[in-house]
Amino acid sequence: MTDVTSPGAATAPTKRGRGEKSSATIYDIAKLAGVNPSTVSRALSKPGRVSAKTQKIIEDAAEQLNYQVNPFARALPTGRTQTIGLIVADITNPTFFDIIRGAETTGSARDYTLVLAESAESPETEVTAARRLLSTVDGLILASPRMDDDHIRALSADKPVVVINREIEGVPCVVPDVNKGISEAVRSLAANGHQKLAYVAGPAQSWMTGRRWEGVKAAAEWSKLSAARLESSKPTVDGGRQVAREVLESGATAVITYNDLLAIGLMQELQAGGMRVPDQISIVGFDDIFGADFTTPALTTVRSPLGECGTRAVTILLDVLQGHDAPEEAVSVETELVVRGSSGRLLT
Repeated sequence: MTDVTSPGAATAPTKRGRGEKSSATIYDIAKLAGVNPSTVSRALSKPGRVSAKTQKIIEDAAEQLNYQVNPFARALPTGRTQTIGLIVADITNPTFFDIIRGAETTGSARDYTLVLAESAESPETEVTAARRLLSTVDGLILASPRMDDDHIRALSADKPVVVINREIEGVPCVVPDVNKGISEAVRSLAANGHQKLAYVAGPAQSWMTGRRWEGVKAAAEWSKLSAARLESSKPTVDGGRQVAREVLESGATAVITYNDLLAIGLMQELQAGGMRVPDQISIVGFDDIFGADFTTPALTTVRSPLGECGTRAVTILLDVLQGHDAPEEAVSVETELVVRGSSGRLLT
């Protein structure tokens, strides 16, 4: 005679502590819950295919056993790992903090795990990291990518790819519209008596540095300011310090930098040399990173909605994975000027 056990009637094993590693399988859950392994599989992979009562019994058993879904095991029958990759140009740059947070929060809300990698500002490293990630994730987000367009299109032909801070034809993109913020910054500088402006550029391989320079030139021409482009060695605080001498030699009394880190380094070096900010020179950064208002004086900057960029990018990527069409044009998010103490009226 066969003994049929009702769901939930099996003897429960000892519950593991939070710190203990679980090696439980769906067969262990099935035994504890008193159901077939196939029922457990349906309940955990596609909720709603079993009754609410059975679903609850299975979930309780899984929690008691500290069961963790293996995304790669799940990928065998479904082809999906429930993971998305994000590659940033520099993990130490606060510019990317909000992008990462926005991406992770949005992905988590839709049951996806974010896997993070960086390129260290190297196109070659970025290509290698992207190819490795793409073999294990469902889709990829590239934040300020340094590789060329052809490599990005090749990646997008394999799996869905979304790009932040760059426009590439045929690839979904989320791009801050720099024109509004830059126009506000240049008009503010002109109103404060500045006539010569310098733009400190970012990495040569950065698409966005060219976009920002074009915005500065156009706004300066409109406000009847002269504008000069200066190159930096790297988009960091140290890079800002190193370009200080060139800024002084340019004769500019106002500076807009590619990012806030350059602005902070430039301000520190100029102040160390006896320059008064903003009385003798005004400095405007870009992005409004965490800590931009920690400087003395606090940094005026063009704020980019970085968290929104991460959120939008993940939303587009997951929608594409669910079979929806990607936007045909780049998704634009607006920038704005945040006036603080590092910019003001020219007194000398």
